[in-house]
Amino acid sequence: MIEIFDFRKGIDDGILQKLHNRSKLENREIAKKVEEIISNVRERKDKALFEYTYMFDGINLDKSTVKVTKEEIKNAYKEVGEEFLKAIDKAIKNITEFHEKQKQSTWMDFKEGIIYGQIIRPLSQVGIYVPGGTAAYPSSVLMNGIPAKVAGVERIVMVSPASKKGINPYVLVAADRIGINEIYRVGGAQAVAALAFGTESIPKVDKIVGPGNIFVAMAKRALYGHVDIDMVAGPSEVLVIADEAANPKYVAADLLSQAEHDAMASSILVTTSLEVAQQVKTEIERQMEYLERKEIIEKSLKNFGAIIVVNDLQEAIGIANDIAPEHLELNISNAFEIIGEIKNAGAVFVGEYSPEPLGDYLAGPNHVLPTSGTARFFSPLSVTDFIKKMNILYYSKDSLREVKEDVSTLANSEGLTAHANSIKVRF
Repeated sequence: MIEIFDFRKGIDDGILQKLHNRSKLENREIAKKVEEIISNVRERKDKALFEYTYMFDGINLDKSTVKVTKEEIKNAYKEVGEEFLKAIDKAIKNITEFHEKQKQSTWMDFKEGIIYGQIIRPLSQVGIYVPGGTAAYPSSVLMNGIPAKVAGVERIVMVSPASKKGINPYVLVAADRIGINEIYRVGGAQAVAALAFGTESIPKVDKIVGPGNIFVAMAKRALYGHVDIDMVAGPSEVLVIADEAANPKYVAADLLSQAEHDAMASSILVTTSLEVAQQVKTEIERQMEYLERKEIIEKSLKNFGAIIVVNDLQEAIGIANDIAPEHLELNISNAFEIIGEIKNAGAVFVGEYSPEPLGDYLAGPNHVLPTSGTARFFSPLSVTDFIKKMNILYYSKDSLREVKEDVSTLANSEGLTAHANSIKVRF
């Protein structure tokens, strides 16, 4: 069960280090297997892709059955209720509005005899990986697909592992709702490799986004350079900063909501109140008894959960900035007053009525966030992940004449005399 650690007499770096080190991305055995899968798919294309799909998912596919049909999407609507459709349409509206504000425009600047600027272009084709099988993640479809749509990506290719019943109907409806109609029933490292190199059935894409298991994460990392990727995501995490006014019931519920993701998920409370710490621990034990994923939650909280008591909010903020959590909740009085001191977090949830699951599904901001401390240098998925920029430069003859000696001097200082000559021959 989750433990309480009292840092009021000094911070325990050992505990913080344990909470940092959760990644399995250095597993050499898995990395070797992923490299083998990638190489096989690159060389043997569809044949290897279908062999791995049968090996790992128990599904026989060929070129005529790998792609989801319009009829399957139509049938998926029969399996989801009106409440789901209303909720997902509301989510689509909010997520689209948020990402519309991120759009960038081409710009040009003009001086006498000089023009320079930057042209913004959407990527031509993008691959979206959506986890599948027995689980349903329609929210992943929205969070990865909508910013690509807003950016203007022409072709969005979705892959998702299927059970013998097919791809989850909620996932198919979510994809159809935002206009993704090119969907393939494959998953794992083999699907990532297929998107990166192309096969007879699946087109090569320019970028691959979306979450997945350790094999998917390692495949994305290994293929970076052949294609662009969004990020290499680790296990999910939340850090809650709470003061003496926090509601223990709410805090416990939020920690539990993160812990149910998987046994590697991390749920951390940093509080200025020992009483709140104790009450939250009690609430966790009480609420957990009613939750379906109790076994997963127990493992997560035991291995990567913690309740940390500190002297004041400054210490709490320091720990949060050090851990750089994927999700940071500020469950404190006057939370807006300290936002300026938060340096490292994927997303910040302000106040007791802004729980992390709100951001997972409906509010609008993207839930694809940096994990494992990478919020120190990575940002959430956004429209800018689906565009590229081209620089434009024009100089007239007179403008070049004014700077020709400077360019030649700099070129010669690097020993690149042909560069200098490229300027000289024009005069």
